Amino acid sequence: MKHRARKRFGQHFLTDATVIDAIVNAIDPQAAEAVIEIGPGLAALTQPLLQRLGRLAVIELDRDLAARLRSQRQLEVIESDVLKVDFSAWAAQRMSTRIRVVGNLPYNISTPILFHLLEHASVVQDQHFMLQKEVVERMVARPATSDYGRLSVMLQWRYEMELLLLVPPTSFDPPPRVDSAIVRMRPLAAPPAIAQKRYGELVQTAFSQRRKILRNTLGPWLEQRNFAGHFDLQRRAEEVPVAEYVALTQALPP
Repeated sequence: MKHRARKRFGQHFLTDATVIDAIVNAIDPQAAEAVIEIGPGLAALTQPLLQRLGRLAVIELDRDLAARLRSQRQLEVIESDVLKVDFSAWAAQRMSTRIRVVGNLPYNISTPILFHLLEHASVVQDQHFMLQKEVVERMVARPATSDYGRLSVMLQWRYEMELLLLVPPTSFDPPPRVDSAIVRMRPLAAPPAIAQKRYGELVQTAFSQRRKILRNTLGPWLEQRNFAGHFDLQRRAEEVPVAEYVALTQALPP
């Protein structure tokens, strides 16, 4: 019986064989690597990955799809909301210092998934994801561009990222209403040491009203935390490079 895509799960199944081959080649999975796939769906990526790896773990929330996937003994099926999966614990169970994460992420919760994985970046070798094109453009955006924003700053302090491939709606069934793209994310080998929660608060405050200069948004926040250093608040949030946000976080009083 054909599986009907469920809107509540944001399901759009990849069907384009050329795109699938390009993604698998970009990932370049090697036998015995610890790889976990988010949202395998109808196994378009799962099968070619499995052929190269011999064993694969998948996270699937849809119980009907999870039941189908369990018919393959080489698959470890984790039937769960991905936001509840502890990737660090999964890596530890496999005695793996680094895991690889792949997937066609549900577009309706892609940003929460990216932020969830940020908590586990220390155990990740790399991540390859299908995402909405405009989300990927924001992830890799440079300062002083319209795409540069909170997502750019929150991810770039921890990852090196690259847009690999554009994917049209016709590559899916049912086709989404947006263009898609493949992104590669590699955690930095030596990321700056910062208090991640405080960094997140600072960045969120800075971009809370991006049309205003930082004196009106970030300024009061810094005053409340007794910041006495120098930081140019006569700019808008999108004009500040990631390195300056990191340095400001490091300079805040404990």
